[in-house]
Amino acid sequence: MEKKAYRDLSSFLGKLFEGKVQKISINAGFSCPNRDGTKGWGGCTYCNNQTFSPDYCQREKSVSQQLAEGIQFFRRKYPEMRYLAYFQSYTNTYGDIEELVTKYEEALRMEGVVGLIVGTRPDCMPDALLDYFAELAQRQFVMVEYGVESTLDRTLQRINRGHTYAEAEEAIRRTAARGIYTGAHLILGLPGETREEILQHATRISRLPLTTLKLHQLQLIRHTRMAREQELAPSDFHLYDVDEYVDLVVDFVERLNPNFVVERFVSQSPKELLIAPDWGLKNYEFVAKVDRRFAERQTWQGRLYQEMQG
Repeated sequence: MEKKAYRDLSSFLGKLFEGKVQKISINAGFSCPNRDGTKGWGGCTYCNNQTFSPDYCQREKSVSQQLAEGIQFFRRKYPEMRYLAYFQSYTNTYGDIEELVTKYEEALRMEGVVGLIVGTRPDCMPDALLDYFAELAQRQFVMVEYGVESTLDRTLQRINRGHTYAEAEEAIRRTAARGIYTGAHLILGLPGETREEILQHATRISRLPLTTLKLHQLQLIRHTRMAREQELAPSDFHLYDVDEYVDLVVDFVERLNPNFVVERFVSQSPKELLIAPDWGLKNYEFVAKVDRRFAERQTWQGRLYQEMQG
């Protein structure tokens, strides 16, 4: 297999597990402090949770039932595949710790499940839960994935995140210091951010002890506040066309810490919910474009990293 110009997730997992490993998303029925009034109401301005929940991820179903349906889907093609239970929807460390741990343990008891990935917010990681994850990480694969979204506080305030970038830095450092794989998520193209500011995210986040980084393009989703904002002030938004975004990704990854695993570049929202940009590409087709652009430019992840950290 030809070597990638960046560290990808399948290569990372291939060093940890024998054979294929697949993430299975779970909606465990948790809420979010940005929705229940603790931090705010209505959630982040871009958020419609339906955009990242597969059909089997219905909160009225138990964790075991969602996993069983996901495993059944994949096992038909790959009988020997093993699975990572991905607690994805909303804030999966927000709630009573006993209830949280009960759901994580329910997932780990499922046959074929070899680890956890837990998505959350930087302001929702109590020490007691970190203690649990740190102990678990000594015997199972565990990754905690934080929604950072931007390194600019003015943007975080504008999109109603309810936390600062300093809080994201602190949560990532606390988690990684406990020997837990730590991931982050950024949205490229949030309103009001210039191209140079977007590239500066790579420089700033590269200083953190991350294992993985997920990127995705800004998408306007139906029934969100951001979609209404874009209607009222379209000049505040720059929605990338596909080739322009490919170049942005390559420029970004050139500046990125070469030790990070770049888990993804794009997100795909359901067509019925997506307003723009609609590129009409599957994820693997977009990745092929990125790979070609890296080759054309004869560049690689981290090529400008030292220079940008200086």
